[in-house]
Amino acid sequence: MSRLSDERVALAREIIGRFPRKKSALIPLLHLAQEQDGYVAQDAMVHIAELLDLAPAEVYGTASFYEMFKFHPVGKYCINICTNISCQLVGAWNLLHHAEERLGIKSGGTTDDGLFTIEDVECIAACTEAPALQVNYRYRYKVTPDSFDSLIEELESGELQGEIPPHGTLGAVRQITTAAWSNRGIEDQAKVDSR
Repeated sequence: MSRLSDERVALAREIIGRFPRKKSALIPLLHLAQEQDGYVAQDAMVHIAELLDLAPAEVYGTASFYEMFKFHPVGKYCINICTNISCQLVGAWNLLHHAEERLGIKSGGTTDDGLFTIEDVECIAACTEAPALQVNYRYRYKVTPDSFDSLIEELESGELQGEIPPHGTLGAVRQITTAAWSNRGIEDQAKVDSR
């Protein structure tokens, strides 16, 4: 939908400067685009390709490999319910069906108010704490239908606003590097590239 804003372009250029090769900044720039719009818009991918001297297909090819990048609007809170074997054995399917009923949508859908999207996903590496889910990639463990309902109520009320930011927000603190670290190793990388 939109290219990167002027503020994000300035930040993108700073991020690009951290790497010996421009292409190495691709994933951080995809995160910037998703932070801006809540998903990675097609125009943003074209813009990122221009900034990194890549083909738009290369940007899409990388972004589409990762589940965390969305290509269409999703809810403010994207709820990923693990349905892999460890979670299945202790009630993940029941939890998913409960979530669908509670929110009135099917997996892959978004509520009419744009607040919630539900997705059933493969292993989220919380097998010992099953059934598990993530809300905007923040974990919740040993989730029951009752604790799911409580979670939804807390999200709706804004109670968890400081703990769970809107979808697309990677972190509360942005990484900063000093000039001493920018482009460190570029000479060594140039030698490797020239072989």
